[in-house]
Formats: sequence, structure tokens, C-alpha cells
Amino acid sequence: MNIPRRTGWIIAFTIATAAAALLLPAMRQPLEYHAFADQREAYGIHNVLDVASNIGFLIVGIAGLIAVLGDGARFESRSERLPYALFFAGTLLTAIGSSYYHLAPDNERLFWDRLPMTIAFMSLISSQVVDRIERRAGLALLGPLLLLGALSVFYWRATERMGVGNVLPYGILQAYSVAVLLLLTLLRPSRYTRGGDVYWALALYLASKVLETFDAQVLSVGGLVSGHTLKHLAAAGAAAAVYHMLVHRRLNDTV
Repeated sequence: MNIPRRTGWIIAFTIATAAAALLLPAMRQPLEYHAFADQREAYGIHNVLDVASNIGFLIVGIAGLIAVLGDGARFESRSERLPYALFFAGTLLTAIGSSYYHLAPDNERLFWDRLPMTIAFMSLISSQVVDRIERRAGLALLGPLLLLGALSVFYWRATERMGVGNVLPYGILQAYSVAVLLLLTLLRPSRYTRGGDVYWALALYLASKVLETFDAQVLSVGGLVSGHTLKHLAAAGAAAAVYHMLVHRRLNDTV
């Protein structure tokens, strides 16, 4: 089988990532991860701003589903709607799972925060394969990608319950998702206009990770809002960039 060179790079990167997830030493979820900087309470809600900031995921998830399942987004084929529908469903479920987690943060609740995020990550990869490489290939990958994402979270929870803990495969999966989306965007043009909007989605997601890392430092500037609260809004902005792409794009006659 003759595999295009660009596609071969993506396959090779996928194999290398899977090998790293399997072979690198296990890494436990640090318990201090749950000690967020802003633990203020209001109206009987603990961590109120970290909970409330999930409204962004809720709004974008609902708007995206309405656009994809209705007439608000442009698709050459009806089957292309599926990965994007699952992406926005994952975004919506992230609002629920993340809110549930932040009410009383611990590893068991974190599972329900991470699982829907893998739905969004994997569905977006599938959607970009559909848009940039080949429709049937992208749709065929959707199921295995979703399974892979779910397994990374179930595996992490299982190892935590056994007292050993290994969050590394999930962490590698997140990094892989960003890297492969960037590779797809750089190496293959979309069949639609506005394909570059994926860069905005990636930039906002990376900004969310930076804000998460500097949670306490952001809160120390004025004491108004924490990095983790802003992380939720930046990540919701990444999903909003995908929504903006869909509702404004059209078939690209130059591809």
C-alpha cells in the first residue's frame, strides 16, 4: 500500500506516542493537584468561581450542537456532522463533569471531568482527518479514537484504585491530541475555508494549560480570579473557535 509521505509522518508519530505511553515509568496523580488556589465559597457553593466558569463549556456545547444538527454549519456530506456533533457533546458534558468535580475535588470526581474531555479531543482529531485527508478514513478512525481516549481515563482510575496510579497515558494523550491536530493543520489544507481557525483553537487551549499551571500566581494579581477559573474560559474559547469555523466556512474551491 502506497501511503502518502505526510500521512506517514502522522502514523509514525502516533506509533511513537503509543510506545511512550506504554514504556515510560508510571506517574501518579499528585494529590496536591486538587488544592486549587481559589477556594472561596458563595451561595453554599464551594470553589464557586471554578464551578461557575464552566458556563462557557455549556454555552458553546449547546450552540455547537444546534449548529451541527441543524442548518447552521456547512458540510459536504451529512456523515461529516458526526465527529463535530460528538465534539460539542463532549464540550457540553465537560461543563457537567467539571462542575461536579470542582464542587468537591478528588480523584474519583476528576474521572468525570476527564472522560468527556477525551470525547472532545478525539472527535476533533477525527473531524480534521475528515476535512483534510479523507472522509471515510476520518469516520473510520472515530470509534477507535474515542475508545483510546476513554481507555486512558479508565486505566488511570483503575490504577489509582489499586494504589499505584498512572496518569501518564492520559497526559500523553492530551499532548498527542494537540500535536497531531497541529500536524494535520500544517501538512494538509482543509476542503473548507477557514481551516486556519484550528490554530486559534489550539492557541486558546495551550493558553488554558498555562493558566492552569500558574493558578495561584494569577490569583495573587489583584485577588479577583484564579488561573484555573480563566483556564476554563480559555478552553471554552478554544471550542468556540471551532464553532466559529463551522458557521462561517464554505467548500474551498482551490483544494
